[in-house]
Amino acid sequence: MRKPGLLLALMMTTASLISACGPAGSACPAIAQATAVAVTVTAGYSPRVAALHLRACQDGTCTEADVILRPGSPSIGQGCSVEGACSATASPDGTKVGTLMLPALTESPMTVTASGTAPDGSALPARSAAFHPAVGYPFGEQCGKVLSAAVILDDTGLNQKPGAGTASRETPG
Repeated sequence: MRKPGLLLALMMTTASLISACGPAGSACPAIAQATAVAVTVTAGYSPRVAALHLRACQDGTCTEADVILRPGSPSIGQGCSVEGACSATASPDGTKVGTLMLPALTESPMTVTASGTAPDGSALPARSAAFHPAVGYPFGEQCGKVLSAAVILDDTGLNQKPGAGTASRETPG
């Protein structure tokens, strides 16, 4: 009587081990999505910006704060070795970048307003942009969508960063 039960348990364990070793789907990274608006001040405009304040409104909720600006430095690929190890280096490009953290980020339209001060203490013109955050699947559709919101501030105004969703309009501050 004990042998059939033992045999059944052994078969179930073996079946589960074999299925675990079979072809697997792609793994999704266990990383959290940042709910934020990223801002880049262009190299041509960054000397005119000493401090920056952002206000982002979406779904009836607004978040605003002074944004800490740091030098922008895109990654430049250095190639890959025969073994498959790749490297990159950061190279400052004259831009300034910052982030405004949000309590939530949805696919709904949002309005972002940038204001700030120049190095001499004078006020910069307030600029606004309205757009939909970008929806992407950087790890494949099986891993779920990732939303992102990014704007660029230059001497012409505030605009949605290309490739970061769809702009619905730009408005002066």
